[in-house]
Amino acid sequence: MSKTTDKHQKLAAHHRKVAGHQQWQHAIEDYLQWMTSQTYSRRAVKNYKRQLNHVTRFIEHRKLGWHKIFTRHTLESFQKHTGVRYVPALTGLARYLFATGKIAQPLPQKNSCQVQLPKIYDDYLAYQQTHRHKTVRQTRRIKRVLKAFVDYLQTHHIDLSALTIAQIDDFLAAFLAPFSPETCNAYRSMIRQFLRYLYQQRQITKTDLSPLITGAHLFSRAKPPNFLRPHEVQKVFAELKLSTPADIRTYAMVHLAYMLGLRPQEICSLTLDDISFRRGELKLEDRKTKKPIKLPLPKEVIKAIAAYLIGVRPQSKHRTLFLALKAPYGPLTPGVVGYYVSNCMRQAAPCSSAYWLRHTYAQNLLETGVSIYEIKEMLGHDSIESTKKYLHIHIKLMRKVLFDETI
Repeated sequence: MSKTTDKHQKLAAHHRKVAGHQQWQHAIEDYLQWMTSQTYSRRAVKNYKRQLNHVTRFIEHRKLGWHKIFTRHTLESFQKHTGVRYVPALTGLARYLFATGKIAQPLPQKNSCQVQLPKIYDDYLAYQQTHRHKTVRQTRRIKRVLKAFVDYLQTHHIDLSALTIAQIDDFLAAFLAPFSPETCNAYRSMIRQFLRYLYQQRQITKTDLSPLITGAHLFSRAKPPNFLRPHEVQKVFAELKLSTPADIRTYAMVHLAYMLGLRPQEICSLTLDDISFRRGELKLEDRKTKKPIKLPLPKEVIKAIAAYLIGVRPQSKHRTLFLALKAPYGPLTPGVVGYYVSNCMRQAAPCSSAYWLRHTYAQNLLETGVSIYEIKEMLGHDSIESTKKYLHIHIKLMRKVLFDETI
């Protein structure tokens, strides 16, 4: 091989390396911007950016080309090199690049949902679905946490019936290390519920260990009234904007939450097939009670949905009503729905959440004379006890009128 040919090859290799590095950096920037557009928290975006910076240093040290980054071998090498077991930022980036056509396939990974767990864990997951009405997505998340817990117990040869709080704390300290405080609280709650199940439902543990699992205290102001006053409702609707596609989509979601009392989960689960404009009717299949119901659609809601469908909703293979406004145009999550609805309510009621519109809907029904049993069905509660809290609100309003008490 001549010196000239060798020089040209080295120069070409250098150009490929520079191009691959630029492509990697652009991919990270695009992904983090997409996360922000999908209303991921600032903490989550910052955490993912930090993880991807670690991956960048690893790639540069190993001199990996673009085509070698998104492989199972690279992921396992990175985990072994850094000692970090969970790298959600890298797998998430790969899914994003695959969805946008930048890579041929997402990062291959072991599917924790296909992993066989001991029977007691499968029983618990079935219990969560049938008795706690967890969705498939929620159940998968719980299973991932339980899989890590099983690995810990097996590695340390710990019998479930002899479990101690010290061992649980040891597991949580290692498992929760890479995650944000909000995610840690969610995962801690999953373990807490599993331990409660072991004690109360199965009598496997001798004591209830669940109350002993505590995290950092989250302080907040005293809980405000969880419904809107009439003047606050007027302010919410008066300040709704229709200037951007996101505004129009939010406009429709707010109408569904206020005029039909829908949960964020129910709003994001609506499909085009659930709406009948001719009959002015909405069919709800995905409710906590698993009892389908048909609700009349007020004219205001029909107009809001029509404006979204005609002017905003992107073309998509999905039949879900509300979609993301940027590629790959997937269905929204309950958290995204809650974020947009809550955000437009903050001017009227600073501490409010999306559920306040649902509570206000129930309050309006009570004031028009609808019985608590009818409200139970319309709200999709599985127990009359869940509905009685709205009656408590109504009694407080009566006391305000009769005795001028502060509420």
